[in-house]
Amino acid sequence: MSRETLKTLFHPFVTETVALPGEGTRYLFLGAEAGFAKPDGFAAELTVVQGFRPDFRRLEAAHQAPVAVVEGDDFDGALILCDRHKGINEDRVAEALKRVKSGGLVVIAGAKEDGVQPLRKQLDRLGFAPESMPKYHGVAVWFTVPADVSAAIATLQAKPVIIDGRFETRAGLFSHAHVDDGSELLASRLPTNFDGNAADFGAGWGYLSVMLAEKSPRTNRIDLFEASHDALEHARKNLASNCPKLTTRFFWQDLGNEPAKEKYDLVIMNPPFHEGHAAEPSIGEAMIKAAAEALRNGGELLLVANRGLSYEAVLAANFKQHGETCRNSRFKVLWAKR
Repeated sequence: MSRETLKTLFHPFVTETVALPGEGTRYLFLGAEAGFAKPDGFAAELTVVQGFRPDFRRLEAAHQAPVAVVEGDDFDGALILCDRHKGINEDRVAEALKRVKSGGLVVIAGAKEDGVQPLRKQLDRLGFAPESMPKYHGVAVWFTVPADVSAAIATLQAKPVIIDGRFETRAGLFSHAHVDDGSELLASRLPTNFDGNAADFGAGWGYLSVMLAEKSPRTNRIDLFEASHDALEHARKNLASNCPKLTTRFFWQDLGNEPAKEKYDLVIMNPPFHEGHAAEPSIGEAMIKAAAEALRNGGELLLVANRGLSYEAVLAANFKQHGETCRNSRFKVLWAKR
């Protein structure tokens, strides 16, 4: 998120196109990111909400006291930063409609690539008569919350998605509509005789952990690490429903900056390799280094990667042995021993 878009979000208040909230008022800030400054005269108490751990930690460092999950209601207004995922944007608006009192103000901002204009059109179709203004290469959109929002909430809020009849996901999570092809390839190469303690780095909604538990039913414990709070909660549900007898623990962590504190016999992972639309292999490299630190001597890492990503050098630098298990037209499964 560009700091320009943060400025776009507050611009209607700066110009007093909309009224500045006074003392004693409460506003939600959904999808908040660090780097914003409240305009002079903006006196509302902000409840800053961010479920992605790296952004949450940046907000903490900026002394914004973020929370991962929305709580409370009867807010006087809400601020929403758009995401690049249509489902997330709509769900944030639905969350604001649930929490903001009738007559309250909702202000949204995003750049063109964030889908702010289609969202504005959707709000118009729902009868909110939104107003808007462009500024700082983005668009601010705002509307007043009507008395009856039940139909709009039903239209906008993210619906549960069920994969293979047994995994629950929702819009906005990685590979929310189907099992990721890379994860499926890695699952086909998971061990069948594992009986130790494993960690799933970047666990998403829990697919690989379930596959490991099913292929190696003597697995002692699996710890799931995930930066998305929402994905981790879905992983919790999916492990409970698919592997009710398995010992599991769940950690909301940014593994690149918050290393695991225990040692494992096996780490499995399908590391993210994009930041927005740009390839960012350093994310996967940081997770490989974190895996090396988290493995016992003799412990093994199994990961899947896009064929175009050269993780072999970082594996060689951090493990005694490494190699390739298999590959297809898009992905490769790599292994390494500590």
